[in-house]
Amino acid sequence: MPLIAPAPLGSSTWLLQLRTFAIVGQLITILFARLLTPTSLPIGALLILVIFTAITNGAYGWWLSRAERNRVKSFGESATDPDVALSPATLSSGALGSGAVSQSLDSQANLLGEFKSETPLRLAFVLMAMDLITLTAMLYLTGGADNPFSLFYFVNIAIGGVILTAPLTWTLTGLAMLGYVTLLIDSRPVAGLTIQPAQTPDWLIATLDLRDCGLLFAFVTCATVLAYFVTRISRQLRLREQDLRRSQSERADAMRLEGLTTLAAGAAHELASPLSAIDVACRELTRHLEDIPKPKSVDEDLSLIDGQLLMCRQILSRMRAASGDTAAQRWNRTTLGDLIDTALEGIRDPHRVEVLEPDEDASWEEQPMWLPEEAVAQAIRNLIHNGLDASDSAQFVTVEPIVEGQDVRLEVRDQGLGMSDDVVDRAGDPFFTTKEPGRGIGLGLFLTRNVITRLGGTLKFESTPGMGTVATVRLPLPKE
Repeated sequence: MPLIAPAPLGSSTWLLQLRTFAIVGQLITILFARLLTPTSLPIGALLILVIFTAITNGAYGWWLSRAERNRVKSFGESATDPDVALSPATLSSGALGSGAVSQSLDSQANLLGEFKSETPLRLAFVLMAMDLITLTAMLYLTGGADNPFSLFYFVNIAIGGVILTAPLTWTLTGLAMLGYVTLLIDSRPVAGLTIQPAQTPDWLIATLDLRDCGLLFAFVTCATVLAYFVTRISRQLRLREQDLRRSQSERADAMRLEGLTTLAAGAAHELASPLSAIDVACRELTRHLEDIPKPKSVDEDLSLIDGQLLMCRQILSRMRAASGDTAAQRWNRTTLGDLIDTALEGIRDPHRVEVLEPDEDASWEEQPMWLPEEAVAQAIRNLIHNGLDASDSAQFVTVEPIVEGQDVRLEVRDQGLGMSDDVVDRAGDPFFTTKEPGRGIGLGLFLTRNVITRLGGTLKFESTPGMGTVATVRLPLPKE
């Protein structure tokens, strides 16, 4: 059975458990030293130092438990948040349910990440600095640098390298060096431990003989090497953990995208047949009732049904286009000009879309690119359509291509009413839309963002209410 219960490496709980283990170890060591050494040790002073460490550790444990309760409370509130919680209808919708579950878990994981990022490392540093001072005081009372337990300075440095940031770790290392120098200058001798009595010097150089200088040099060298490599390894582990989390997030996004596109394609396919049957029946009924006297409301109802069927066909067409173009993975060589031309094909109201040519680069159209042209063109087309929907019929949407170093930047600017910060933050979430019912299903931006990010690009929105919105797409150029 382990003496220290498992805890996440580098966490505050881990430090709490280590300090508890250290307190128990100090008490056992004092007891055995009292029985084995012929010198009368200052047991009272040593116990006061241990009690002080125990009090600070208890206060630290209380603070951790309080922070944990606050985190659990926030975590529980997130489960009742309409933006995070899952409705029964969502859970019962197959692929959509899995995507919503993933989104909910992502939101709750973000809450946990915020809690961890807000945990003050400075508090851990203060506690570890107090432990170094306490260790120095104990060693001062029990033989100084000749005490074998002076090696525990390195333990504190190693733990600091794992838990703390690099600047705080080096500060802790400097404090350990200062404590060791203090022990070399003066300490209380203990029979059987102290090799030579410590002197009371007027100057530091008069105190440290060749042996002390050698010990100090070895201590400083070992502490420096240990702090350097532990902080470096800890940093590499943190970077690998971030990469792992990023890859897991990308994998979850890919699974969510696959589920949504499958849902869109399946729904479009399954609904096409009954809608076609309804459309045929509606037209046949209209034809049969042409010469029969009937109330005017019947014609109005038939016209309403026909209009709603047209709207349903348009929705199914958008769902097919979104799922088909996103799933297209055929890469081909093209140019920036051809990519924009492909994106403009099929644009409704093409007279309202204007391509701004950069004055400083006359050859921008010939810029070679290597990407899945149809998928990227559909992504840009979605942004243009959103701009058209947000603008009045007399307003224009501009597309400005700019080549910057190893990237291509495409800015799609509309003249609409703009978006608030909350809407900008949620833009790209699946099934989130600000359009009126029937004009959008909230998948366009989600699919657009996934296409662009899979290619190593970025999609950013800048909007001011009443001033329009700028959607900026960055795509990497092929390496020569």
